[in-house]
Amino acid sequence: MTDPTPVFDDLRDESEELDRLVRELSEDDWALPTPAAGWTVAHQIAHLAWTDRSALLAATDLAAFGVEVEKALAAPDRFVDDGAEEGAGLPPARLLAEWRAGRDALHKVLSSAPRGVRFPWYGPPVSGASMATARLMETWAHGQDIADALHVMRPPTDRLRHVARIGVRARDFAFGVRGLTPPEEEFRVELTSPVGDGELWTYGPEDAAQRVTGPALDFCLLVTRRAHRADLAVRAQGADADRWLDIAQAFAGPPGTARPPKGATE
Repeated sequence: MTDPTPVFDDLRDESEELDRLVRELSEDDWALPTPAAGWTVAHQIAHLAWTDRSALLAATDLAAFGVEVEKALAAPDRFVDDGAEEGAGLPPARLLAEWRAGRDALHKVLSSAPRGVRFPWYGPPVSGASMATARLMETWAHGQDIADALHVMRPPTDRLRHVARIGVRARDFAFGVRGLTPPEEEFRVELTSPVGDGELWTYGPEDAAQRVTGPALDFCLLVTRRAHRADLAVRAQGADADRWLDIAQAFAGPPGTARPPKGATE
């Protein structure tokens, strides 16, 4: 069995890196619009804090988490935005404090959970490692929105391996959430690491007829829908693989609004 410890530590490191990016921001900076329509920098951090809180309830208080699920079912198109809006109205210092406390508590719970334990979630139950991977993916993706709003370039790290992996594993979900039948055959995915000597991260059978190749950073931007495919160096071989790159997403829930190509008129 693979040791899940690295993803817990990587989630903590990803969160701390984003914390360093926002901790010294002015109130005006917290109000800056991000590429997500209607969301400011404060909304992005509030969303992370809200999701960490939901994950903590899922791991520690089944009844309270059940109430959150009922809220989601009652307002599937609004509950995420409502959670972000509520937190975004807090003073930045309080919002930061709540995000820090929530993510620290979640780290302790997930990293100390016995192997094999699965927690309820908005979809199928998940392991602690899977929940941590999803939280890392979201932290990186929403951190990218903040970096874009601040016009900051973040150096990519080896932690993107987790984002890439969840993006590959979510292939069939990306088809299914759009009412499409997933391809029967597996794809080969080969991604070039953004650090070191450009190690190749590979997924799927080596002899697969359909393939996806490119930089790992670009693939992660694609599957988190933080950039348009036309602006990325990710390439497909095969009709189904090509279709996947148009719809790929690493996150649960509806696809949301895709980012337009650079220079496009919105």
